[in-house]
Amino acid sequence: MKYFSTRGGDQELSFEETVLTGLAPDGGLYIPEHIPTLPENWQNDWQGYSFQELSVAVLSLFISPEEITRDELRTLVDKSYSTFRHPDITPLHKLTEKTFVLELFHGPTFAFKDVALQLLGNLFEFFLLRRNARKSAEEKPERLTVVGATSGDTGSAAIYGLRNKANISIYILHPKGRVSPIQEAQMTTVTDPNVHNLAVKGTFDDCQDIVKALFADKTFNAKHRLGAINSINWARILAQTVYYFLAYFHARRQLSSSELQFVVPTGNFGDILAGYYAKRMGLPMGQLVVATNENDILARFWRSGRYEKVDGGDGTGAAAPANGASDGKQAVGGVKETLSPAMDILVSSNFERLLWYLAYETAGANRKEACATVKGWMHKVKADGRVEVPMKVLELARKDFIAERISDAQTLDTIRDYYNSTTPYVADPHTAVGLCAARVVAAHNPSSVTQIVLSTAHPAKFSEAVTQALSSASQFDFDRDILPEEFRGLLKKERRVIDVERPDVELVKAVIEKYSSEDECKVAASRASV
Repeated sequence: MKYFSTRGGDQELSFEETVLTGLAPDGGLYIPEHIPTLPENWQNDWQGYSFQELSVAVLSLFISPEEITRDELRTLVDKSYSTFRHPDITPLHKLTEKTFVLELFHGPTFAFKDVALQLLGNLFEFFLLRRNARKSAEEKPERLTVVGATSGDTGSAAIYGLRNKANISIYILHPKGRVSPIQEAQMTTVTDPNVHNLAVKGTFDDCQDIVKALFADKTFNAKHRLGAINSINWARILAQTVYYFLAYFHARRQLSSSELQFVVPTGNFGDILAGYYAKRMGLPMGQLVVATNENDILARFWRSGRYEKVDGGDGTGAAAPANGASDGKQAVGGVKETLSPAMDILVSSNFERLLWYLAYETAGANRKEACATVKGWMHKVKADGRVEVPMKVLELARKDFIAERISDAQTLDTIRDYYNSTTPYVADPHTAVGLCAARVVAAHNPSSVTQIVLSTAHPAKFSEAVTQALSSASQFDFDRDILPEEFRGLLKKERRVIDVERPDVELVKAVIEKYSSEDECKVAASRASV
């Protein structure tokens, strides 16, 4: 299996090169040369598989055994998921007869990003150790400088996946003051010498733009050998397809004849894109539901066919008012601060991968034409802040997806409703966005449809929203009922963070230049002392 950029070019990479490169030099995202179909008897052969066994089965369809043998892949998978607290890794939890939640927060940082980033960290280390083992004693070992932007959960999951890894330094950019206190503490209290947290005065999109600019700087990229941990890295998407298969098999044991509909709270479009790949491979499911908060670029696309940074529907380019009452929070750079901050994103980077498939199918399966079309669309988004796709593209997108926009007020109501239900359940605000969207869509579903809502984070990570929603519930005690032992005292721990005064790529370059030369020696000394 080879991989190529959504924006064209003749370059085709191996899986190893794709993982280590991250973002294509032309700014595009890597996708597989084809989407493999599932083995003929997969439903019978895989039905009793554990998460780890499913991971090996699915990943091996995209990774040549010449690159990673099946035994090596199983070792990497076992190592990656040994840190999870639940034996199913991503257990399926029943809420009602027609609603399940797929809990993705049982990893070391209590967020769904752990599923992919524990594996990605081990893949990075595996490839680098193998490459360096082939070098002579006189040759300089290869190193990787991993850079990433986070709206909250990616940063801590990446840090926990890469802390103290051989030959790797990691720099995580987060918007200062715009992640939850627990999320910030999870990142900045990790003091391993190869970990660097940068608090940027700006938005997540500012941080994401800086990361993309770093990758686009060929000289800087070559000097520091940049690696990507955001969901622009193909390995992240691939790892996340696995829990759709696990959910399918677990649901089948309870619902032999029901049609499944996955509902995914999403900002950067990575988690739901993994479901799209699973569907294209042959996993039975209905339309995927895109659940967004008030930063609703995706919901607006499915409504109008316009992919635009702000809602220009009134001709002014001003952001649209929220559904329900406004909470008075300010928009910064077009991004509104909400109770579900991991989804406070202006532009969804992974959406480009879906656009490629839409362009490819409407271009008569012409790869070159699809790449040229996507390149043009993304240039318009960068230059004009918007692009409108042809109606045939939008109609094709609507075959596989439905999109709903959920306000903060609806989010709080949903947290409250599920806590006060017959079987109380405490949802974090992102999961609540998904649960609310599921209810909206369910009103129009046939009775044969059962919904699986992806629960992306533990509620303790978002104490403000959960406490606000359940303030009137006298029996609810956050510390007693929700707070994990791992979070107790976290906010008081020593922190290490670098402030970046404005969203300026040159300032971030200066930080990387300053610390990169020190990291290799520090990590070596740290590992030697263990």
